[in-house]
Amino acid sequence: MLTQTAAGRAYDFSHSVGIPGISGPSFYCPVGVAIGEGDVVYVLCRGIEGILGGRPMVPNGYAARVSKVTIGMVPGDEEFVDEFGSYGEGEGQFIWATGIAMDSHKNVYVTDEWLNRVSVFDGDGKFLSQWGTAGSGDGEFNRPSGIAIDREDNVYIVDSLAHRVQKLTKEGKPLAKWGSFGSRAGQFNSPWGICVDGQGDVYVADYKNHRVQKFSPDGAFQVQFGGTQGNGPGELDRPSGVTVDPDGDVYVCDWANNRVQVFEPDGTPITSFIGDAQELSLWMKWMVDANPDAQKARRRVKSLEPSWRFAFPTGAIFDPVKSRLLVTDTERGRLQIYSKVREYAEAQFNL
Repeated sequence: MLTQTAAGRAYDFSHSVGIPGISGPSFYCPVGVAIGEGDVVYVLCRGIEGILGGRPMVPNGYAARVSKVTIGMVPGDEEFVDEFGSYGEGEGQFIWATGIAMDSHKNVYVTDEWLNRVSVFDGDGKFLSQWGTAGSGDGEFNRPSGIAIDREDNVYIVDSLAHRVQKLTKEGKPLAKWGSFGSRAGQFNSPWGICVDGQGDVYVADYKNHRVQKFSPDGAFQVQFGGTQGNGPGELDRPSGVTVDPDGDVYVCDWANNRVQVFEPDGTPITSFIGDAQELSLWMKWMVDANPDAQKARRRVKSLEPSWRFAFPTGAIFDPVKSRLLVTDTERGRLQIYSKVREYAEAQFNL
């Protein structure tokens, strides 16, 4: 369904952007997205990793990186700009890159699960600093995943295997923390994604508790979304990402259900998106047009519909300026984009 109307809202599928690939105009395992200035978008590509001798290794150079692209409002109006980051433990390198966010100066922050640190770059990809180390103390991490930054440039990081959230300065100095292992309100079980709304409230995707929890900026529990494992309306299965629009509507990447669910601010489910990329993205079209075998393969399949759908969407962000939702369709190597349409009206047809 390309256009959905539900509970007084209207959502319209716009287009997809991307193609799986290891460099250039492509995304390999995109897990996070951040909004820059104008049409600029930063996509965090986790790459692919394996384990050899107890340490991560990257087969065939499929390393994590940040892709900088511009994305306009219409299909085809996108352009690859640059990429930065590479595999390794040195400055500006990643092993298991996981979360991405931007501060008020448009600097880019990337969490690394394996290295238990945050790397900071300017908007052009120049490495600026890094902070964090492994441990359970304040300012230390045990597999940091999601990251969000509020209007005062306070940094919130999901300390996933410590089952907590840490609030820090943009230089990494501890300010506050909350959470412990469990399933009660305010507790976590391997939390993953995080975001901050316009009022400074914090939302955490509580991965193995199958819910999203909302907190005040200092960690006071307010409300939860989901909480029941399943695939019905309002149920979640391994939620991995969360974002909020200016109206307070909450978008949750329902990872294991291959969908994004939309909730009202009080937790009432509104609708869900399952992926609607019926038209090829610009970069995918280039590849298919240049490859006769790919064209033949597409014509042989019974239905192309499975390729339209999400495959383990991991992260999302709502762009308030353009009133659109960008979702990392992780296993498909692309973004899918939905617009929240203002003043939507349906024409009256007499049939």
